[in-house]
Amino acid sequence: MTRLELAIAWRYLRSRRGSKLLSFISVIAIAGVVIGVSALIIIIGVMNGLQHDLREKILVGSPDIRVLTYGDDLKMDSWHFALKRVREVPGVVAAAPFVQSEGAMNAGRTYASGVYVVGIPGSGSGFPEVTSIREHAVRGKFSFESKDGTHHGVVIGQLLASRFNVWPGDSINLISVAGLQQNAATGGYVPRVYRYEVTGVFQTGMYEYDNAYVYIGLKAAQEFAGIDSSVTGIEVGTTDRWNAGTVATAITDHLGFPYRTVDWQEQNHSLFQALKLEKLGMGVILLLIVIVAAFNIVSTLSMVVHDKTREIGILKAMGLRSSSVRNIFLVQGLVIGAVGTGLGLVLGFAGALALDKYKFIKLDPSVYFIDHLPVTTQPRDVILIVVASLLIAGLATLYPAMQAAKLYPVDAIRSE
Repeated sequence: MTRLELAIAWRYLRSRRGSKLLSFISVIAIAGVVIGVSALIIIIGVMNGLQHDLREKILVGSPDIRVLTYGDDLKMDSWHFALKRVREVPGVVAAAPFVQSEGAMNAGRTYASGVYVVGIPGSGSGFPEVTSIREHAVRGKFSFESKDGTHHGVVIGQLLASRFNVWPGDSINLISVAGLQQNAATGGYVPRVYRYEVTGVFQTGMYEYDNAYVYIGLKAAQEFAGIDSSVTGIEVGTTDRWNAGTVATAITDHLGFPYRTVDWQEQNHSLFQALKLEKLGMGVILLLIVIVAAFNIVSTLSMVVHDKTREIGILKAMGLRSSSVRNIFLVQGLVIGAVGTGLGLVLGFAGALALDKYKFIKLDPSVYFIDHLPVTTQPRDVILIVVASLLIAGLATLYPAMQAAKLYPVDAIRSE
């Protein structure tokens, strides 16, 4: 690429009157690329943000791996043996038993709400922390010991606490349907009711946890679920969450039947696959905007070729080679693509930053798990967008550049 070719290319990009501003038609072509690139940056960033935020919120109360058993009773009897064997597997950094059941909660009134009752070991039980749920206590303490020592302690979600207007120091009732008691007078079965003192309130930012989960001590949960000394399963923490599937397979092989494992990606497979598919679909749709902008580049350069036909003929008659003519128009197309891509990146990053900081778009957390659109831009996605935009712009210049290079000097000079 010579300086002469660059100088001519820049001159053709400018308007006929010699103004330093780009011609109107070139501005339109650049604007199309800007809109396409900025939209890609923002939308792909939003999809990445959704994946990241949902993953982090899910993993607050969910372990990397759950070890469970086959069977109708859905409980693990010899869990001490299984726990010891799980800790022997490479990649496992923490393992502890848990109990999970369902029940209803009320605060001494007629209104009750269904809740998930999760039992985990207390902080002084000697078991390691598998999840980070204890770090999210916003009121009181994440403890299962009541102040007076007469009741079991319970830690509930922020939204659940607000709904029932119960806070640390207040009492609630948890109603269990496990081990129903028969009423001698009526012959009917009645559920068991347990009274707990609220010792803490947690907030994860995820609607499902904050609105429907309560945590109690392991022994209290065993009594509540009516499973004696058994547990639901074992929670496992790993050195690398993204490698949890491999560790889960190793645990299954090490334990054998009747044990099975479920890692966090498998448990939420449908959700994350849907997000990936939406990200791909939105990317393809928005890429079409850049392709439409590429047609603007084709039309822009074709008009330039038509407008400068006589000048091209004169230049070729003076000795300018066809390859140089082709390079002149290739440079014009690449400049339009590069300028549009650069401005699109700036506008896209600015829009993504503003959307993430000021939270313009609110979401219903009961539907989307989160209350706003998060934005996370990844370097790999930005590089792919830039490369795709420049590649499309470069391909769009080939046709008008080849047409200009094929012009015969005599015919071009006579064109006017």
